[in-house]
Parts: sequence; C-alpha cells; structure tokens
Amino acid sequence: MKLIHAIAATVLALGLAACTKPTQVQPDAGAQAPVTTTDSGATTSGLGAEGGTAGSGATAAPSAQQQAIAELNAKNIVYFAYDSSEIQSQYVPVVAAHAAYLTKYPAARMRLEGHTDERGSREYNIGLGERRAQTIRKALLLQGAADSQITTVSYGEERPAVEGSDEAAYAQNRRAVLVEIQ
Repeated sequence: MKLIHAIAATVLALGLAACTKPTQVQPDAGAQAPVTTTDSGATTSGLGAEGGTAGSGATAAPSAQQQAIAELNAKNIVYFAYDSSEIQSQYVPVVAAHAAYLTKYPAARMRLEGHTDERGSREYNIGLGERRAQTIRKALLLQGAADSQITTVSYGEERPAVEGSDEAAYAQNRRAVLVEIQ
C-alpha cells in the first residue's frame, strides 16, 4: 500500500513539475535545476517531465502548500538601490509573504541568494551580496520565521541576471532571490 502511495505522489509531483511555467530564465548554463523532495519521498526537478507519465489519468488538486510555493515563486526577487542593502518599500509585501509562508509551514526551508552588479571589487560585492541576503533574513526572522529555516549565500557579481554594462542591466543584477528549498 505504501508503494502505491509513493507511486501516486511521484506521478502527481511529475505532473505538477511539467505544468509549472518558469518565471525567470537564468543565463547561467552551469546552474542546476532545483530538486524538491515531497513528504512521501518523491523527488522532482524544476526541469519538468519529459515524455509524460503512466497513470490512470486521474488528477488531484495541488496541496495548499504547493499552491503557496507557486505563488511565492512568482514573486521571489527583491531588488536593491545602488550600493544599498536596505529593503525598498515596494518589496516589503514580498518579504512579508515569504515570512508568512515560513511561519505557516515550519518544515519549509528557504535559501536567500544575494547578488550585485559588476561595479566594485569582487570582495566588496561578495560582502554586499551577503548584507542584502542578511537584511532579508533579519526581516523574515522578525516576522516569525525560524532561524533553522533560512540559509544565506552571496554570489556577488558572479551570477548576473542580465548581461550588460548599463544602468538597466545593473538594476536587474542588484537583487536577492528567495528560493524555496523544502
């Protein structure tokens, strides 16, 4: 019976992965797709399911947590002003939504990735990316998230969202990405 539940969960997870629409295309060819493990032990990747699945054709509604994850992934980037790690007012609701999710689902985990534009030294940008991730981390903790739910990493200027050396590209690269890693 447990095997049937595991197979059903795998089929559901693959079906959901195939139906998701990517919100942002990263130019980094070396990056791996995120892998998620469900409560039943099934694993899915963000790459989608190729070739479909062999199932009975019955569909199940996604869980409330899966719906919450999908909504959060649609708004998972916080942009920053030049040489700043202060959260701008228009991104406070984004951080609050992620904090509410982490509070509601104590088993959920999140990685905060700090990024910068290419201006400044490598060392300075790693530090600035870390400050950006830590600022969001502190805001999440103040709103009820647990310390054990959050990890931070700074990529500095190493993983730009947009290539270019103009203000439009710089503005898109000055960011922190909130990644659900359940």
